[in-house]
Amino acid sequence: MGKRKNELKGHCAIVTGASGGIGFEFCRDLASRGCDLLMTDINPRALETAARAISKSFPDVTIYLLTADLTSDDSVSRLEQCCRETGAEPDILINNAGIFSFCTVSQTPTAKLKCFIDLHMRAVTMLSHWFVKRREPFGSGYLLNMSSMSCWMPMPGLAMYASTKAYIRVFTRALHYEMRDSGVSVTVVCPGGIATDLFGLPEHLKRLAVRLGVLDTPERFAHKAVGQMLKRRKQYINGWLNRCSIFFVGITPTPVRMMVKHKLLDPLMAKSERDVRQVKVQTDNI
Repeated sequence: MGKRKNELKGHCAIVTGASGGIGFEFCRDLASRGCDLLMTDINPRALETAARAISKSFPDVTIYLLTADLTSDDSVSRLEQCCRETGAEPDILINNAGIFSFCTVSQTPTAKLKCFIDLHMRAVTMLSHWFVKRREPFGSGYLLNMSSMSCWMPMPGLAMYASTKAYIRVFTRALHYEMRDSGVSVTVVCPGGIATDLFGLPEHLKRLAVRLGVLDTPERFAHKAVGQMLKRRKQYINGWLNRCSIFFVGITPTPVRMMVKHKLLDPLMAKSERDVRQVKVQTDNI
């Protein structure tokens, strides 16, 4: 893919949500450029497995691990402590961790509503704040925040995901201008469809979508996104089809949006309710 092997030799990157999907591919791409890693994730076993895989492929890269729930109040202090104890001096931060659900607001559990807000908004804000304050005296550094194409899509079923991702985009774009004179680069990426497990698509449908160009592979997307970050771009949207779709989604009439609700969301909610009732009946019969 045209990577220079030691392009980031001597640099260290924090990647959140690093154990799988795009987060893992960010780590692998950075490691292939010679960058040391501080990988953080909520799942310790998956994190260790991911780190072993990267270390096997890139033995010269130093890898630090931090198991952390980024929605907790002490996540920033724990990250600071990890840097202090390991001696890591990260000059790259990729805020990748995220969650997804296709569900109405009224049917979403309160705990999940809070998780969307805490992970996509509070954690991204506080980690970005910690990082830019840490790097501003050095006059260098790269911050990449993961938004989504959905930030332009106020569609039924995507209210929490799209709105919190919209926050990330607006926050990061403004932060880019605030930090522009400091030497700290701030980039937001807004991926369209990526062939990961986030949306729950079957493997055969993901492969078909990649062949048709509807979805991007995590490897290809991560490589391009890191390249755009290193070019100090303020925003990256993968693929011309995704960029064009912003306009068409914006002018989508209400009847079409309601068709999405009636044809996709309502049957999904009905199935979910049936599954819950079935589980309750089975539990009652035990």
